[in-house]
Amino acid sequence: MKMSEQARQFPQTPIRLMKRVYKYVLPEVRAELGRLRAIAERIPDEELRTQAIASMTSKQFHCEGGGIYSAANLESRAILVPLIVALQTISDYLDNLCDRSTSLDPDDFRLLHQSMLDAVDPNAPLIDYYALRTEREDGGYLHELVRTCQNSIRQLPSYASVQPYVTELVGLYGDLQVYKHIAKPKREPALLAWWEQHKEKVPQLYWNEFAAATGSTLGMFMLFLAASFEDCTEEDARFIRDSYFPHVCGLHIMLDYLIDQQEDREGGDLNFCNYYSDQRQLVDRIGFIVESARKDVCNMAAPKFHRMVIEGLMALYLSDPKVRGQQDVKLVSKRLMKKSPLTRLFFWGNSVLIRMRQS
Repeated sequence: MKMSEQARQFPQTPIRLMKRVYKYVLPEVRAELGRLRAIAERIPDEELRTQAIASMTSKQFHCEGGGIYSAANLESRAILVPLIVALQTISDYLDNLCDRSTSLDPDDFRLLHQSMLDAVDPNAPLIDYYALRTEREDGGYLHELVRTCQNSIRQLPSYASVQPYVTELVGLYGDLQVYKHIAKPKREPALLAWWEQHKEKVPQLYWNEFAAATGSTLGMFMLFLAASFEDCTEEDARFIRDSYFPHVCGLHIMLDYLIDQQEDREGGDLNFCNYYSDQRQLVDRIGFIVESARKDVCNMAAPKFHRMVIEGLMALYLSDPKVRGQQDVKLVSKRLMKKSPLTRLFFWGNSVLIRMRQS
């Protein structure tokens, strides 16, 4: 794979990575979130305003985690941070809207998520993404998020090489959001029919694991990082997509669902961890995805960086306060952490510290 020269810029040790995170990533991500929050607070429609603010309050760590990719090319962080924050904020905002929606219309959900497809297409015109729902007056908030992404993308020197794969991942993400938020009796049949269209590409996964993998933004962010270097080719981009999807992406979202099991039960939301026969199978399958993710990244440029992403993911989610209140999740966490390398323990400590600084 090419890009080896640029990959030398990637932080190669946990200490070097976290130094960059504390010095550059967290302050700049939080500043960008502050800018967007000020716009969200002026949204005229009460429901849209509530969900926009809630998405930034409860899911701030999504943007902070995604911002780690900007630490691998500090010279381009003024492009990467706004791009990553804006696209992740669209994702979190629309997830809130669909989770707590006054609508169960798949066409409404599809139109809302057209904003993500437009956000990763620098030439896409802005449209009325709320046209099929009651709540529509957002004061230009969603358009601002889309424009922020488009403006950043235009500054990425190799975006043409990665665009087909970014669009593919964003398209799968939108499909998932449509199928998992429609009327409850229709969700699983729709997801299974969707799986039938894709299962030959990922025969090693169960249907729920494939669906989880499509819900991750990490592959998109890694492709943005690659596009920030001048000599990223389409071959490089395809290799990155294959290295991140499905296992790194799948691990990301399976961990997210793992800690949200109780919350999703209370809210009546679909959770992909609930489709295993028992806890042992759940742990075995997540363990399989972890090992597959590690193997997938070992041939990437700067494999140490990507291994740190994997260990950091596990530390971030398994250190979440939600884990403490769920005995079954605590047991899973202990088993996953049992053979934990020191790297993950390092990130676990930093994840706890970052959360303390948020409160």
